[in-house]
Amino acid sequence: MKAIGVFDSGVGGLTVVKELMRQLPREDIIYFGDTARVPYGTKSRETVIRFSIENILFLLKQDVKLICIACNTSSSVAFPAIASHFKVPIIGVIGPGAKEAVYATRNKRIGVIATTGTVKSGAYASRIRQLDPLIKVTSVACPLFVPLAEEGWLDNSVAARVADIYLKPLKKAGVDTLILGCTHYPLLKPVIKKAIGSKVRLIDSARQVAMETKRILQDQGMLNPAARKPRHRFYVSDNPQGFRALARRFLGEPVGNVFKVSHV
Repeated sequence: MKAIGVFDSGVGGLTVVKELMRQLPREDIIYFGDTARVPYGTKSRETVIRFSIENILFLLKQDVKLICIACNTSSSVAFPAIASHFKVPIIGVIGPGAKEAVYATRNKRIGVIATTGTVKSGAYASRIRQLDPLIKVTSVACPLFVPLAEEGWLDNSVAARVADIYLKPLKKAGVDTLILGCTHYPLLKPVIKKAIGSKVRLIDSARQVAMETKRILQDQGMLNPAARKPRHRFYVSDNPQGFRALARRFLGEPVGNVFKVSHV
């Protein structure tokens, strides 16, 4: 059976993989992390589009049946330009996360935290307003959250102070729903929740992406019917040892072989 393909600029997309494993336990998954060129959030639009196309072409060579763009920057910048140019279904993280946030909000005030590139693209705000033009969106770039997550500083005084500073404008705006617009951010849920307040609903796009993937595979008759142990393969463009160490933190379990490839 063909696998589900997932790519991200680095290790953060493993939060999507973890949710895919939970919701689709029979499916093979092939993950590519572009660790040689991370981060994407600071790159130009043209560069992000080029990198995203190269990542898709790599996954297509592995004969995948569907591709999840687990990178928020790629989803916001490249997905609208390239999604219709490939025969396999391609899913980004923006649409599913925005849809869930619109459904969840009660006061029509939604916050978005993401990388600088994702915030600058305005992709979440644009998608939310398409769904409900009356909703007010407040977006804040939180670039330090990524190194904190990768360092494992998930709930200490440094993380708490950074979260307080970043989330202050969102508290002032009175948001009742907050989109975690970067795949690293779910690891920081406890410190984010503490800073923003327990009444604010946190939206993790990974769950919504996995649900959308399942729906598409069901609709197109592509679900794996076999009750067998699935194969999960991991590829990176640099530093497989470092990726393997971080992957355990993101997945909550050790990964097997991580293969370094030159895909460009």
